[in-house]
Amino acid sequence: MKQGLQFVLLIFSLTVFAQKENADTAQVIIPNRYNSVDAQTKPYVIMISTDGFRYDYAKKYNAENLLKFSNEGVQAKAMIPSYPSITFPNHWSLITGLYPSHHGLIDNYFYDYKRKEAYAMSDKKNAEDGSWYGGTPLWDLAEKQGMISASLMWVGSASDAGGKRPTYYYPYHEKFSPTEKVDKAINWLKLPMDKRPHFISLYFPEVDGSGHHFGPESKETEDAVHLIDKAIGDLVQKVNNLGLKNVNFVFVSDHGMIKVDGGNPLEIPAMLLDKDKFDIYNSQTLLRIYVKNPTEVKAVYKELKANKTDDYEVYLDKKLPKYLHFATKDDQYNRIGQILLIPKAPKVFLPKGKSTSIGKHGYNPKLVPEMKATFFAWGPEFKNNLVIDEFANVNVYPLVAEILGLKIDQPIDGKLKVLKKTLKKK
Repeated sequence: MKQGLQFVLLIFSLTVFAQKENADTAQVIIPNRYNSVDAQTKPYVIMISTDGFRYDYAKKYNAENLLKFSNEGVQAKAMIPSYPSITFPNHWSLITGLYPSHHGLIDNYFYDYKRKEAYAMSDKKNAEDGSWYGGTPLWDLAEKQGMISASLMWVGSASDAGGKRPTYYYPYHEKFSPTEKVDKAINWLKLPMDKRPHFISLYFPEVDGSGHHFGPESKETEDAVHLIDKAIGDLVQKVNNLGLKNVNFVFVSDHGMIKVDGGNPLEIPAMLLDKDKFDIYNSQTLLRIYVKNPTEVKAVYKELKANKTDDYEVYLDKKLPKYLHFATKDDQYNRIGQILLIPKAPKVFLPKGKSTSIGKHGYNPKLVPEMKATFFAWGPEFKNNLVIDEFANVNVYPLVAEILGLKIDQPIDGKLKVLKKTLKKK
């Protein structure tokens, strides 16, 4: 492994995902679960997320394995993340088919005024409490229909969201290398038919970490792309060596990455620093405002609008563009806030004296193409040599459910018709 990439992995281990020295690395197995006779005849889907893998990274950095597999199967010109284009909301959108405002994970950090509790992605108690998560994740859908599932570090997979955890899963940590994760997935596929998972979800954080710390144009990010590309190549080869029939791969990412103007950040408007009047939630690429006195919302909005600069927009939540699915009428959990300040890329909001990472995400992917994500798919169920146009990430859910023969039993935002054309006719 190259020295630069070793440094990336070391640095990333010290981010908000940093784990204690005694992090629990043991697999959790839910006992007394078996594939139904029908489930044993179904295809397999291995769904892989590489955090922060921008839509153009595979070609930009010549990810040989991913280019080969996607050229032989299906590749999208890009996949459009849900807004905001950040990690937890989008991983949960991919795995539930719902927009963030509909599943409740509207940010990596937020406050629920009904529960009177805060959610933080780095808080293990939050992360494993399924009551924070709306929707039916794919592993839950599978388990309830008699199909065994497994997950390695996917957002929410250690929680009881929907009612059932995967049969095999690990509490989140970053002590496993990509190679170790590949081997663990292969071990699951070596299990007897009645215990073998037909849906596996894998998560790799390394590309996102390098993009944040060194920027999307860096050698470190290129090295991280190659690291994951090699892991995917090894995974496919080892799966092929098992001789299993009908194993399909879906490779996705949650968002892209852009180099931000951290040296000239936007100041948070001084009026918002009055904690008696406002709660503010700053992800740097989105500033959400909760006005404690509802009667003051319009007046606050007008004042912010009158004093804003050309580097950001001010929106009442109910006036946010409809296509973002992030306005008041979409906010099923009342977690977003009444006023949003949205910087224009590459600008970010920072408190005075604070710094930020070189790379960021979270911007509107319709306006900032660097936010766009990746979608590749290959395997016996997929057409060959097919390139498709951009599509919203909520549509991955019904595609995977269709391949696995699972019945979707509650409303979702994704539509099978968007990606059904990627499947071979039976």
